Amino acid sequence: MTILTKPASKPANPNFSSGPCTKRPGWSPKALEGALLGRSHRSKEGKARLKLAIDKTKAILGVPEGFVCAIMPGSDTGAFEAAMWSLLGERGVDVLAWESFGSIWVKDAAKQLKLEDLRVEEAPFGVLPDLSKIDFARDLVLTANGTTAGVRLPNYDFIPADRKGLVLVDATSAAFAQDVDWSKVDALTFSWQKVMGGEAAHGMLILSPRAIARLESYVPSRPLPKLFQLTKGGKLNAAIFEGETINTPSMMAVEDYLDTLAWAERIGGAAELMRRADANAKAVWDWIDHTPWVANLALDRTTWSNTSVCLKIVDPDVTALSEKLQAKFAKDIVAKLESEGVAYDFGAYRDAPAGLRIWCGSTVETSDVEALLPWLDWAFSDVKAGILQDA
Repeated sequence: MTILTKPASKPANPNFSSGPCTKRPGWSPKALEGALLGRSHRSKEGKARLKLAIDKTKAILGVPEGFVCAIMPGSDTGAFEAAMWSLLGERGVDVLAWESFGSIWVKDAAKQLKLEDLRVEEAPFGVLPDLSKIDFARDLVLTANGTTAGVRLPNYDFIPADRKGLVLVDATSAAFAQDVDWSKVDALTFSWQKVMGGEAAHGMLILSPRAIARLESYVPSRPLPKLFQLTKGGKLNAAIFEGETINTPSMMAVEDYLDTLAWAERIGGAAELMRRADANAKAVWDWIDHTPWVANLALDRTTWSNTSVCLKIVDPDVTALSEKLQAKFAKDIVAKLESEGVAYDFGAYRDAPAGLRIWCGSTVETSDVEALLPWLDWAFSDVKAGILQDA
């Protein structure tokens, strides 16, 4: 086969990792100059910065009145674990899983929380579970966007507004880039390190009035670790949701998050953040449509993620290889572009099918996505030529 000519131009920013994700356009360490380093997070100034991060988050996301928001330890994982451990068990629970992190919540519900009335609806990478099987008299646990499968919820229409159970949503690769119907959500979590390109270890937990009522009326039989304790004296611990974090946050990371929130406000808020992600994903989708060697891992186009775009290699010569060699083929493409300084960290997640994963979240520039795509074609042709020659 003919090896394509190496493209002349490279992405200005080669960072396409799905977490931690690339920083906002124009970011530099100067953004952190106002950080309260060496100061207590419990000082008047420290609490004010934490409260500002909460308030700006709620404003940009359009969180309704009556909902509360807290900064939690342990990134999205810590925030979602706190929701599961604190809220679940009052009634039966349905858990949906169609990728790696949804599977983690299944394991937690079954093996850690040991919920007695648990139903699991799973689907393989690339498709959603059967949403018609959900019983909304029960609680529901799901991910809004499958980061490792590139499969998202097309909307929240399947959730009734008059449901009896709570809906817990892991939205770590969806928040800020995908619309949220807050009337259908009771607990929603995400981390700073995804769409907003923040630093690791901090998560956000948003609770509806229905979730607050559950916290104040239901006491789980299980012991709750200190980091998950959201109530005090049988009532919501309101201080946590006003900036008095359960444990010590990084004030440098807080300042970094505030900087990105300020950038989001300057460019037009949530609408512009979503538009940017949509434009980035569309660049990849248009390329997929005329590129025969690659396909979206998500089968139904209405579920294609606009942030974590996952790709599978469908070239017949590659799919004829063993699974081990198919995985090596994809890794060789990643290694080749990393060695060229073109793109970093865009391989498929370790538990996902062999392939590529291009982060298209809001901090990515569409021009960088467009510059990457010819390099993918070049790397594919080069790696394939080498394999055919070896064969």
